[in-house]
Amino acid sequence: MEPDDAAARRRFEELFEAHYAELTRFATRRVGADAAGDIVAGTFLIAWRRLGELPPDHARAWLYSTARQVIANELRGRTRLQRLTDKAAAGGDVHAADHSARVDEQMRVRAVLAELSPADQEVLRLIEWEGLDVAEAALVLRCTRTALKVRLHRARRRFAQRLLATDEQDTSTARRTRPSIVPQGSTSP
Repeated sequence: MEPDDAAARRRFEELFEAHYAELTRFATRRVGADAAGDIVAGTFLIAWRRLGELPPDHARAWLYSTARQVIANELRGRTRLQRLTDKAAAGGDVHAADHSARVDEQMRVRAVLAELSPADQEVLRLIEWEGLDVAEAALVLRCTRTALKVRLHRARRRFAQRLLATDEQDTSTARRTRPSIVPQGSTSP
């Protein structure tokens, strides 16, 4: 039986009028008034979709059985939600990892890369960031593989030198700005 024909629609409306109130009371006792409407709506939605499967002699029992399944799904969902809520509450005390060192390193690498020539930047980005191999990068830059290998070697060397220079600069700055352990005006032991 198709749910679109008039007889099916009449049958569904009769089921709804006959059993809506009692299914609502049933659901309210099981899950509370707030969720009862959703339970009954879900039950009747399933009934509409499966109207041809409803036994004519036991439609009421079928509706109650379906409502029990919808209620069971609701209760499982509540249990999952409660477990997630408890887990999230317990996890709130966990110390989050500090990613600032990684961010600082990425910023330093980008700054050093920006100091290089556009040609050096391009070859390094193609190989290191985009993951192209030498043959692919050579095609992109329209040069031979040998020329690309030379350009890559030189770009890596210039990058490494500048990165090392920033390491040395950071180390010397840290030494100059390191606070003294000994209070001012006292002598060291």
